[in-house]
Amino acid sequence: MNEVGLPQSGDEGAFAKFDLFSVPSPCFVVDEVAIERNLKILADIKAQSGANILLALKAFSMFSLSHLVRQYLDGTCASGLYEAKLASKHFGGSLTTYCAGYKASDLSEIIGLSDHLIFNSIAQKNRFLPIVEAARQDGKNISLGLRINPEHSEGHTAKYDPCMPCSRLGIPVSQLGADDLIGIDGLHMHTLCEQGFEPLERTWNAVLPKIELYLQELKWINFGGGHHITRPDYNRDGLIQFIKGIRSTYDVDVYLEPGEACALDAGILVGEILDLPVNQKQLAITDISATCHMPDVIEAPYRPAMLGETSDGPSYLMGGPSCLAGDVIGEYRPAEVFEIGDRFAFLDQAHYSMVKTNTFNGVPLPALAIWNSSTNKTRIVKQFTYDDFEQRLS
Repeated sequence: MNEVGLPQSGDEGAFAKFDLFSVPSPCFVVDEVAIERNLKILADIKAQSGANILLALKAFSMFSLSHLVRQYLDGTCASGLYEAKLASKHFGGSLTTYCAGYKASDLSEIIGLSDHLIFNSIAQKNRFLPIVEAARQDGKNISLGLRINPEHSEGHTAKYDPCMPCSRLGIPVSQLGADDLIGIDGLHMHTLCEQGFEPLERTWNAVLPKIELYLQELKWINFGGGHHITRPDYNRDGLIQFIKGIRSTYDVDVYLEPGEACALDAGILVGEILDLPVNQKQLAITDISATCHMPDVIEAPYRPAMLGETSDGPSYLMGGPSCLAGDVIGEYRPAEVFEIGDRFAFLDQAHYSMVKTNTFNGVPLPALAIWNSSTNKTRIVKQFTYDDFEQRLS
């Protein structure tokens, strides 16, 4: 989202011709053609800059399309044991794992799956170094990194700004010393959220004087995610020259971990109108829940774009079926008056929404479908049942 809480994307693209009644409701529909389009852009950045580009599974984990990720990217990055296992089983390639706090009981398995292991603090690094050394003695080749906090904010919203005051994410760069880097191969910094190249460049210029003395001892720099590289207005030439300059000047490998960029404008969430009550405003109760299916609508907050919305159509305050009073998605103007049973869709829902779904109130999870916008063929890859709800409980 930008500074006023509006999504940075939401282009209808090929979805303008998608038959909303061709899938069950609710349903996430991902266009594999759009995913490949984004991956090709990232692959071109890789080829021209020499960077290593990893898919951030925290944003997009649809392993039914992992074959495309393997074709174009270097691998994935994980946030803990479960994502690391998913990466190993379905995605392949290089795996970088970072977690704000590792559990000792998980770490041996994480190390066995990962190529890079990034610590959030010096204390965790020192505590777990014996486990790392034991794995190395058993033949495991793993590279260690530290996440730093550049202490330079570019974020528009505090809860998404890793450099906000009292942030728990990364070692404040002002606290970093040479002794802290003993046994460390690289530094990781993730400071952006849905942003262009210029905030990355400003962050680097701010942090470089504080880490330049250490760079000659390092093997890699990881700039994390939040890079909206596949957005049409992103300064890709600037990014390419930036990466090439760092690689040649400091003789380090450069890693990027885009998540949203891999799935930008590649998916929709299809829903259905369940009821049309009136209370001061015209309301629309839908089978899509902000709370259960698009929690960022409430957490960010933001207003997702709707397929076919107009500026002068009938107005509806749309919300979900749950009992939460705040399960409100937003006010929308469809092209025509809604009737019960009508279908609609929210745009740009391939990333984050899908990985954040929950079953609060027993609200069913959306089905998952893959569409090919070139052939107009759709396949349902997953439908959830009562068992999925029950198995989370006891």
